[in-house]
Amino acid sequence: MSINRVVLTGNLTKDAELKQTSGGMAIVKMRLAVNDRRKNAQTGQWEDTPNYIDVTMFGSRGEAVSRFLGKGKQIAVEGKLRWREWESPNGEKRSALEVVADDIELLGGRDAGAAAPRAVSPASAEPADDFDGEDIPF
Repeated sequence: MSINRVVLTGNLTKDAELKQTSGGMAIVKMRLAVNDRRKNAQTGQWEDTPNYIDVTMFGSRGEAVSRFLGKGKQIAVEGKLRWREWESPNGEKRSALEVVADDIELLGGRDAGAAAPRAVSPASAEPADDFDGEDIPF
């Protein structure tokens, strides 16, 4: 048996991009900056080092939340890791590890006071009215 689950919190590095496949399925792509705390060997001080992670969400749920996914917005993502490879136009092999999101929670961050839902209901992609903060697993 294998388990492929990931939960991340971080800030968006740019506005999310909403695209559609030729069949009409929505694809939302974003990049998440997630800090890792490390001790600098030269100074002895702790420093935050960002990791940049590509996140993709498919379907109507991603489309519904995409309008709230702007640069600097703090979000939590739950999903699975997916590795993919392709060949560049120059013939070079390329690969990437990305997160395919099942759920996105809007946290605080930039424009936190704007009228945006704090949670997206998994069943309907509509803002959850009964969100009380106790559903967050961290």
